[in-house]
Amino acid sequence: MYKLTVMAVKALKKPGYYNDGSGLYLRVTKSGTKSWIFRFRDRTTRKVRDMGLGSLRDLSLAEARDAAGEARKIVRSGADPITERQLERAERRLKVESMFTFDQAAERYVAMVVEPVSKNSKHLEQWKNTLRTYASPVMGALPVAAIDTYHILSVLDPIWHTKTETACRLRARIEKVLDWARARKHREGPNPARWRGHMQVLLVAPNKIKRVRHFASLPYARLPELIVEIRGRSGHAARCLEFTILTATRTGESTGVQWHEVDLDRAVWTIPASRMKTQREHRVPLSSAAVDILKGQQGQHEHLVFPSKKGRHLPRMAMLDLLNNLDTAYEDGDGRPITVHGFRSSFRTWAAEMTAFPRDICEASLAHVTKSRSEAAYNHSDLLEKRAELMNAWATYINNEAEGAAKQQKTPTAITWIPRYSDDLTVTSKKETP
Repeated sequence: MYKLTVMAVKALKKPGYYNDGSGLYLRVTKSGTKSWIFRFRDRTTRKVRDMGLGSLRDLSLAEARDAAGEARKIVRSGADPITERQLERAERRLKVESMFTFDQAAERYVAMVVEPVSKNSKHLEQWKNTLRTYASPVMGALPVAAIDTYHILSVLDPIWHTKTETACRLRARIEKVLDWARARKHREGPNPARWRGHMQVLLVAPNKIKRVRHFASLPYARLPELIVEIRGRSGHAARCLEFTILTATRTGESTGVQWHEVDLDRAVWTIPASRMKTQREHRVPLSSAAVDILKGQQGQHEHLVFPSKKGRHLPRMAMLDLLNNLDTAYEDGDGRPITVHGFRSSFRTWAAEMTAFPRDICEASLAHVTKSRSEAAYNHSDLLEKRAELMNAWATYINNEAEGAAKQQKTPTAITWIPRYSDDLTVTSKKETP
């Protein structure tokens, strides 16, 4: 026989538990909220336990009695209604999660993890494009919880031997997406895209498929010849290219240099962390030749050292376009056209073969991060003064050899004076003597 009525339930205000019979109670709190409780005795521990059924706002008296009746059936069967409810909720959650696809996981991961720390839009688009082009057609619509080794191999096998570098990056990106999905409870078990001990034994090692090809670099012995041609060209791209060579910096670092980063009196260029590949501030000691280039650029733009015609940063391709349009075709040892980034290799090779500077100074000049954590923990110096000596030696080598190369050139038009850092070229024509 029930003890509560709808009117009584509505009228009750005093905090406490009000028995309706058969284990069902109405609980009234001090704040006045009302909820339903099913009270039963645990058959294992013999302890009395309370199971919340819901608030009066969500569950009427009749509905609460039905819910309590279902719970009593579970108790009579020898089970625990609280545990059974937890299992039921877990099953429902798994069913929902099974509908969460790989494409959804990838999109969520890119938006939450990759995009906030992406250094540039190109890097972000590469992330999206590789997953969209290669992974989505195979497993994009599959539940992320169902992705296994078979699916990973179905994505990687077709391109592992033909587009090895892309395939390696793709595998790593899939691994990160699946790690994220597991951490977010969207899947369980080991990551099928992991390399060590798994894909490592299923796929040929990348370094055995294709020789790693670095950026094409000009042998440093030919650098003076190139410098002569560059100095004979006008425009910000030519000045920026020589500055890039003299400082051994990356393309984006030199094309984006701003006046507030430069201290001409101290001959130091401080590149902020936001513009560095390593995300660490980097100080570049400037040789007198590099300083002369900067002084020649003064007055060109309020903020930018090497502005474009539209008053923006010099385009990243401007220096490469200049290289491709020089009178001489410059190539590396394999016959590949040289790249701007390759001049860093030219500098590093010169430093190793032609100088006695220690390796750590040469590496620091290229802003390479110390790989050893223990070494990095004790070495907090950026070796600026010693790096200044190295960069001055580099500039001296370039200038001396370039001047020698200019004197040896034999052309119908003799160049009597080459302005080192000006956009103007003064040429005096005279007939060659036989």
